[in-house]
Amino acid sequence: MRDGPMVENRSLTEAVRDMDEAVGSISGLWRFPVKSMAGEHLSTGDLTSRGFVGDRAYALIDVETGNVVSAKSAKRFPDILSCRAGYLDPPEVGAEAPPVRITFPDGASTTSDASDRDEVLTRFFGRKVRLSSVAPEDYTIDQYIPDVPDADPAGHRDTVVDQKLGSAFFDEIGAPSPVPVGAFFDLFPVSVITTSTLDRLQQLQPESRFEPRRFRMNVVIASERDGFVENDWIGRDLQLGDGARVKLAMPDPRCVMPTLAQGDLPRDNAILHTLVRHNRLELEPGARYPCAGAYGVVDQPGSIRVGDPVAVV
Repeated sequence: MRDGPMVENRSLTEAVRDMDEAVGSISGLWRFPVKSMAGEHLSTGDLTSRGFVGDRAYALIDVETGNVVSAKSAKRFPDILSCRAGYLDPPEVGAEAPPVRITFPDGASTTSDASDRDEVLTRFFGRKVRLSSVAPEDYTIDQYIPDVPDADPAGHRDTVVDQKLGSAFFDEIGAPSPVPVGAFFDLFPVSVITTSTLDRLQQLQPESRFEPRRFRMNVVIASERDGFVENDWIGRDLQLGDGARVKLAMPDPRCVMPTLAQGDLPRDNAILHTLVRHNRLELEPGARYPCAGAYGVVDQPGSIRVGDPVAVV
């Protein structure tokens, strides 16, 4: 017989929760209605198996090439990050994305339900584009590889390559896709970064500004731990608040995008140089990529909000 008093009224959930490892709290939530445009900083949001509701619901298509427009096409579409997208009405779980307003740097705007939207967007970019809510089956972007040593394991520098993304990427490598056909996500439906990673990068390169906006993640976690803590969480679940749970699948490989100017953040190649020097990880045999943050899939849907506790399960 067990000595000592029994603990009464203790649920299995409470017992399991004690085994979880508290790592911080949610300090920021971001949704990007249009791929590669500035997005919405939220206080609450819903996670489903398809990701953060309303995230990357729209994108531009380059009519000439058929490719999806991305800020990674830095030479062809240098101004896309200067555009801001916001929903006219809040998106809802299980419903089609509502219309968005796209605001240009001079304050002019158009909406996704405007009859002349594509003409307005084409005039701004100086290249024929159309707004779409469905990614092409052969989802491809023109990706600019900057002139940064070791940023690309294939050795490309200062050049543009065709890069498949979304379900097309996984089809190409013969692997199951964590994102559905037609979705505009790069690789996975959810992205996470900690203030620990941002703080460490800031320590390593004090002259730069390592702010969450540069990295365009869905969930920012405030953590007092040191270093690139997400690297150690790959393959584990993050419990976000009381309901939602995200399994971290892989570190988030970085390209030219965090180096680009947006808002009051200047262009800064030192962002990528710092990641190359200090957090280059082997994501496939013999191929190391500069990384910051992590990608994940939603194991358990739910609503999350800023201030919710986060635990590694």
